[in-house]
This record gives sequence, C-alpha cells and structure tokens, in this order.
Amino acid sequence: MFPYERRFTLLKPLIAQLRPKQWTKCLLIFAAPVFSEKFLETEAMVTTVMAFFCFAFTASTVYIINDIIDVEKDRLHPEKSKRPIASGALSIRTAISFGILLLILSIITAYWITPLFAGILLFYLAKNILYCIWLKHVVIIDVMIIAIGFVLRGFTGAVVVDVGLTSWFILCTMLLALFLALGKRRHELKLLNGDKARQRKVLDHYSLQFLDQLISIVTAATIITYSLYTANTEENAYMMWTIPFVIYGIFRYLYLVHMKQEGGSPERVLLEDKHILLTVIFFSISVMFIKIYLQ
Repeated sequence: MFPYERRFTLLKPLIAQLRPKQWTKCLLIFAAPVFSEKFLETEAMVTTVMAFFCFAFTASTVYIINDIIDVEKDRLHPEKSKRPIASGALSIRTAISFGILLLILSIITAYWITPLFAGILLFYLAKNILYCIWLKHVVIIDVMIIAIGFVLRGFTGAVVVDVGLTSWFILCTMLLALFLALGKRRHELKLLNGDKARQRKVLDHYSLQFLDQLISIVTAATIITYSLYTANTEENAYMMWTIPFVIYGIFRYLYLVHMKQEGGSPERVLLEDKHILLTVIFFSISVMFIKIYLQ
C-alpha cells in the first residue's frame, strides 16, 4: 500500500473517532452570546466559533480516553463494537497520539482567548477522566456529571464573550442536561434488556421504573424553570412566546424515548428527527428575532 493510500485509509477511522455528531452538544456555547445579543458583534462570534472547536476537540480527546479504557466492554456492545478502537480500525497508539495533539492545540488556543477558558477545558478534562475511571459507575452521580458538562459548555459561551450568566440559565441548562442523560440511561437499559455481561455496571442499580420517575421529575422541573425564566423580568416578557417550542421539543423527545425506543444518542436524535431539528431551528430563530426586534 502506498503511503498516501495508508494515510487516506487512516483518515476515516480518525474522523469517526472524533465523533463529530457529538459536537452538536457544543452548540450550547452559542447560547450566552445569543441571549446577551453578542451574536450581533462579528468579533464576539468569531471568538465563539473558535471556542466551539476548542471544546469540541477537547471532548473528542475525552472520547478517545473513554474508548481506550472501555475497549473490551465496547466489543461486547451491539453498537459500541463498531467504534474505531473497539473494531480495530484504529490502533490505541495512533489514537493516543492524535488525542494529545488535539488537546495541546485546544488548550493553547483557549488560553489565547482567555486563561479562564483554558482552565474550564482542563477542569472538563479532569472531570471526564474521573468519570471514565470511577464516577460513571456511581449511580445518580453518573448522570449529574454528564449534566455538569453541559453547564460548562454554557458557561464557556459567557466567558469567551465576557457576559454574565443568570442563575435561571444555569438551572435550565442543568435540568435539560439531566433530562437527556436520564433518557440515555433508559435507552441503554432497554436496549441491553438486563444483559449484565454487555451493559455498563451502573445500570445494575437502575430500573425502568426508577428512571421513568426521575425523568418525570426533571421534565416538569425543566418546563417550569424555563417558563419562570422567560417571565422573570419585564425585559424577557416576549421570550414567553418560545415556551411552546420548549414544551413540544421535550414532549417529542419523550415520545421518541418511550414509543420509538430512541434517546440513547441525543445528537443523533437532533440530526435525524425532523421534528426535533425543526423545533430547535424555530426556537433559535425566535430567540434571535425577539432579541433583535422586540427588546
């Protein structure tokens, strides 16, 4: 095989290992610039785009670490066995080298934007290493750690454009992240149907009934919190018009989790379910319209 052919063959599993679909989670970084009207400033948006890729590449490094740690377990999983490292398409040595390069580039760029952003990325990395090694096996804590990752993304958006975050924004982000994480756990439990040889250890401590109860609590709390946020001040009164989008999006996701047995991959749902995708698009357009013309 010629050298260029080898490089081309290696490119596909490397890109797959990055899990670019997972980068949709980093779109939350744009939330603070949009809600603070910073999206109207070119410099702020360029900085936000740079922050998006820094966080995405750091998250990809975490996926590499996680897949190396769980390689034997993943090979027994019906879906995870297709991942590059588990399937053997990408060697562990190549994955480690690639991950180190991504991480160094991300941290240097983040520090150039603002040292605090570099600190957030390092904290995110440390949190996820602890998650991969230990915390993902601790019931309830596992989903809370996932939710903290979403809050860090939202906080990043505020840090890089130098705006403050309200407690309402943090609460809404945390609750929505818990909602998605619990839906993911439910899907995993349903998919493997109690097969302890293939499922992650923490699922031994969950049941469908328990997860459904937690999802019900978080669903109600998310809708109420967002509704109160939009009605909190007179300035945000027009934002109440976006509540139907939030309610429909959550209800649609619940429909997919319970009736279609989906929800194991929120980023896949976002990209493949037209209802969810259109809801997110219309919600985003509505928020920007309100911020530009009605406030």
